[in-house]
Amino acid sequence: MPLLEVKDLSVSYGAIEAVRGVSFHVNQGEILALIGANGAGKTTILRTISGLEKAKSGSILLDGVELTKLPAHKHVELGIAHVPEGRRVFSKLTVYENLMLGAKTVKDRTIVNPTLERVFDLFPRLKEREQQLAGTLSGGEQQMLAVGRGLMTNAKIMLLDEPSMGLAPIIVEDIFRIIKQINETGTSILLIEQNAYMALNVASRAYLLETGNIILSGNSKDLMVNEQVKAAYLGA
Repeated sequence: MPLLEVKDLSVSYGAIEAVRGVSFHVNQGEILALIGANGAGKTTILRTISGLEKAKSGSILLDGVELTKLPAHKHVELGIAHVPEGRRVFSKLTVYENLMLGAKTVKDRTIVNPTLERVFDLFPRLKEREQQLAGTLSGGEQQMLAVGRGLMTNAKIMLLDEPSMGLAPIIVEDIFRIIKQINETGTSILLIEQNAYMALNVASRAYLLETGNIILSGNSKDLMVNEQVKAAYLGA
C-alpha cells in the first residue's frame, strides 16, 4: 500500500476549479515530483494534503487514514510536514525557537534533541546562527530553516513547495543535495518544483500537471527525455 494516496481530488476556489480529478501516490521511502508551470495547481494540491484547503471531492489517504475531513493540525500529528512556498519562517523568533515550534506536536519528547542534532548536522549554518533572529538570515538560510523546522515534526512525509525559489544556483544545489540526504534516512518526499531539471534529477518518479490535470506521469529518467517535457520545461 502506498504511504500517501490521492484519489480523484478536485479543489475549487469559488467558481474556479483549480484541481480536477487528480490521482497519484507516493510510496514509502521515495521522492515523487509534481512539475508544471505556475497556476497548474501544484501548490493547491499540497495545501489540500496538509489540510489548509478543503477538497471539493476525492480522497487523501495517509497510511490508509482518510485526511479530507480532519483539521490541519491532525494532518501534522499523523505525519505530514509542509514546507511552504516562500519559506514562511517566524522572522521575530530565533532559529532555535523556529525549530522548536516544529517539534510542538511530537508526542515522544525523547526524540526532540536527537532530531535537533540531526538538523544541525544537515545544516551547520543553522547551528552557527542558533540564537539569531530568523528574519536576519539570508534567503538560502531561511530555506534551510524551513526544511529543518519540517524535519523537527518527525514526519513520515515532507511536502516541499518550490524549495529552490529565489535562491542562487549554488544554494539550490545545496538544498537538493540535502533533500536527497533526508530521503536516504527514510523520509518520503513529495516535491513541487518549477525547476523541472533539478526535480527530475532528484525524484524517482514524477507527474506533470497542466491547468489542474495530470497529463503525463512516469519514471523521472523517462520524463527527462520526453520531447513534450524537454520542449516545455527543460529548455530544449
